[in-house]
Amino acid sequence: MFEAQRDACEAAALAGGRVLLPFFRKLDAAAITEKTKNDYVSDADRASEAAIQAELESRFPQYAFVGEESGATGDDERRWIVDPLDGTLNFVQGFPHWCVSVALWDAEGPVAGCVLDPLREDLFLATRHGGTTWNGRPVRVSNHHALEGAFLATGFAFQLGPRFPRFHRALGNVFPKAKGIRRAGSAALDLAHTAAGIYDGFFEMGLKVWDLAAGALLVQEAGGRLTDWEGTEAWSSNGDVVAGNPRVQADLLDALRRSA
Repeated sequence: MFEAQRDACEAAALAGGRVLLPFFRKLDAAAITEKTKNDYVSDADRASEAAIQAELESRFPQYAFVGEESGATGDDERRWIVDPLDGTLNFVQGFPHWCVSVALWDAEGPVAGCVLDPLREDLFLATRHGGTTWNGRPVRVSNHHALEGAFLATGFAFQLGPRFPRFHRALGNVFPKAKGIRRAGSAALDLAHTAAGIYDGFFEMGLKVWDLAAGALLVQEAGGRLTDWEGTEAWSSNGDVVAGNPRVQADLLDALRRSA
């Protein structure tokens, strides 16, 4: 089920990746714009989104489209949700950790999703009730037993602003237990790596829907659990996400709740 939509996600992500690669470490400063303080967009983001949208519209012209750079078009309840370059700051600085995220959602949530790491040629795909694959191989979340000794990913953007103190308290609760916490700067790729069992868990505040639209499905279909920081399903609207294998996620959620 949803094979055609999955294939469209893959084709669109690959189209975006092909656009991005020639820009990497070759961007002119004039091609980079600061949308708000420390929040950047470049010609690469825009060109990638245009290529992705063209690919999707050629396959499913009836679906609506939500892109980080171009906004929303269409009114169908099925909508593509696209981040053409997740990790823009990494990209413009030349740091090799960024990705393309393409997902399809309907009234029930995510239907199909793809996260592509063009530099490493890593392609993560999932469909509702269809499992998650990494370069064509089925993957599952890790089997680590608890937050104690877990390998985690997180993120915190400058835009977190007055919410940072709670994040800082949460980090204080988590840090003594985890064996390692990485902050690499691409939430979509962090979620893909959580789905693949590289990370045992992931937590972040204030994400946008395009940051997590594909990655959330990857985690869920790989056997993981994903909620907001209060344990509810409101993560897609409030952007506060805690994900991981069910045991780590439960412990991590408890630590984050105690930071409130």
